[in-house]
Amino acid sequence: MGSCSCAPALPGQLSVTVGRSSSFIMRFLRTLLCALCLLPAIAGAQDWNYRVRPGDTLWDLGAAYLKPSVGWQQLQQHNRIDNPYRLPPGELLRFPIGWLRVEPAPARVLAVRGQVELSAADGSSSRTVRAGELLHIGDAIQTKADSSITLEFADASRLQLREYSRLRLDQLSRYGRTGMVDTRLRLQQGRASNRVTPARGPASRYIIDAPTATSSVRGTVFRVSAGDDAHAGATEVLEGKVQVGNPHGQRLVHPGQASRSAGSGAAPEAVSGLLPAPRLHADSTRLGALPAQLAWEPVTGADHYRVEVVQAATPEILLFATTTTDTRLVIGELPPGTLRLLLRAVDAQGVEGLDASEDFVLDDQPPPPLTISPLQGQTVNSDRPRFHWSQAPGASSSVLQVADEPQFLQPLREQSTGGTDLRLGQPLPPGQYYWRIASRDDQGHQGRYGQAMTLQLTDEPVDPALQPPEAANGELTVRWQAGSDGQRYRVQVDRRGDFSAPLLDTTVDQPQVSFKRPWRGTLHIRVQYIDDDGHAGPFSPAQQVKLPCRLCYGAGSSALLLWLLL
Repeated sequence: MGSCSCAPALPGQLSVTVGRSSSFIMRFLRTLLCALCLLPAIAGAQDWNYRVRPGDTLWDLGAAYLKPSVGWQQLQQHNRIDNPYRLPPGELLRFPIGWLRVEPAPARVLAVRGQVELSAADGSSSRTVRAGELLHIGDAIQTKADSSITLEFADASRLQLREYSRLRLDQLSRYGRTGMVDTRLRLQQGRASNRVTPARGPASRYIIDAPTATSSVRGTVFRVSAGDDAHAGATEVLEGKVQVGNPHGQRLVHPGQASRSAGSGAAPEAVSGLLPAPRLHADSTRLGALPAQLAWEPVTGADHYRVEVVQAATPEILLFATTTTDTRLVIGELPPGTLRLLLRAVDAQGVEGLDASEDFVLDDQPPPPLTISPLQGQTVNSDRPRFHWSQAPGASSSVLQVADEPQFLQPLREQSTGGTDLRLGQPLPPGQYYWRIASRDDQGHQGRYGQAMTLQLTDEPVDPALQPPEAANGELTVRWQAGSDGQRYRVQVDRRGDFSAPLLDTTVDQPQVSFKRPWRGTLHIRVQYIDDDGHAGPFSPAQQVKLPCRLCYGAGSSALLLWLLL
C-alpha cells in the first residue's frame, strides 16, 4: 500500500524488519490514519453549500431546508457560527445532506403518443396514461406498438420511453428547495432516451437500472437499451459522460461512444465509437410540405436506420418514428409546427449511432378545405371525375392531387383552381384512386393537405333505370332516373339501334321526354347525362320498346307495350 502523506513519522526502531504479523499491523495503522485524514474531506463532499443572502437568518434557513428533527442550533454548531443573529451576506453555509428535508417529487407526463398503459403502485387496475398527469414512486408504464411517452422530473430532466418498452419509477424525491433531486428508474424492457439536467449538488442523482448494467449521470444526453434475446443492452452517449457498471466492472462512456452489456454475469464491454450520422441528399430530401421525402447516403456498418420527427423546442417529445433498411423514406402525416428530423444508423447489435438532424417548419395555414364530393369510397361512372369542396378561411385557391396509392409518392394528377370545384383535365382508366385538397393563400403559400379520400372509377355508364313508356294522345312519354342537381339529359330514339340517324335526338332539363308515337315496330332508346359544366358522360346501353299495331289498342293502353331490357 502506498504511503499516506498525512500519517505521522513512526519511531526509528519500528522501521526495522518485523514479522508477518507486525507488517499487517503496520499496514492497518497506515490505512486507518489515511482514513482519518480523509474524513473531513468526505464530510465536506456530503455537504450542500448555501450562499447567504441579505436578510437570511439561521432559523428561517433551518425551517426551509432542514428536517423537522434537526434544529437550527445544529446548523450553527456545524458551521461554527458565533453570532446566530448576524449572517454576513455572501458567506457559505454547509448543510449536511443527511439533515436536509426530503420530499416526494412526482414525474409529470409531458406527452403521450399512441397507447401507453400505467400500472400504479397502489395496485389498481391498469389504465391508459394521459398527458399532464403525475406519476409516483412505484408506478410502472408500458408502451405498445408505435407509441411513446415523455416524462419530466423535478429538476426538468426528461425521459422519452419508446415503443415496446417498460419502465418502473423506483425513486422520485427532492431535497426541499435545494434543487437536488434523486431520480432512480428501472428500464425493464425496450429503450429510453434521456436529457439530464446538470447536478445542482452532491446528492443529485439520475440513475437508470437495466437488466445488465446501471447508468448513472450528472447532466448529459444519452440513450439506454435494456437488450433482449437478440441484442445486448447498451448505453449510447451523445453529450456529457455516463458511468456504466455492474458488480463485475465499470466503464466511463464519453460522447460519441457506447458500452454494451451482454449479461449480468459479466462486466460492461469496452467502449466503442457510435456509427456516424447519415448524410442527407439535399436534392432528394423535401421537408416543409407533406408528404415529406427523405433520402440519404448508406452508412458503412449499418444494419438498418431509425427515423424520428420530434418537436424542435422539446426534442424529447416524439411525433413520428419508424425503422427501415432502405435509404429512402416518405412521411405522410405530421402535425404542424417547428419540427426536427432525426436520422441515425443502427448496427447489427442494435446500437444506435449519431443523429443527422434538420429543423423544418410545417405550416397549418391556410387550413385544408372540407371535401364535399365524391364521398368517401364512392364509385363514379366517369374517366374525368368532378370534385367539390368548401372554401377554407384565408384561402384564395386550392390544389387537387389524385394518386393511385395513399402516400401520394407520385401523384397522377395535380391541378389548381381559384374555385371550389374542379374536373380532371385528362381522363383516368378505371380503378381505385386517392384524392386530397390543400389551400393556398394570396401569397401562394400552401398549407397542408387534408385527409385523403378513396374513389373508385368505372367505365360503366350510369344506369338511367328507364321506366316503361306511357302512350297517350298519340304520344309516347319516356321517364328515367334523375341525376345530380344541375345535370341535363340527352336522349336518343332510333329504329335500327345504331343511332346513325336517330328518330329523336334532343336535350332536356327534366328526366323525361315525350314524342309522337310511331305507327308500329321496335324502338331503341338511350340516355346521356350532361353535367352543368358541359361534361357529358357515356350513353347508357340502349333499351328496346316493341310497339304493336296502332289498331290493336286505344288511347291509354300503354300496358300493351312490350318492354324488353337488353
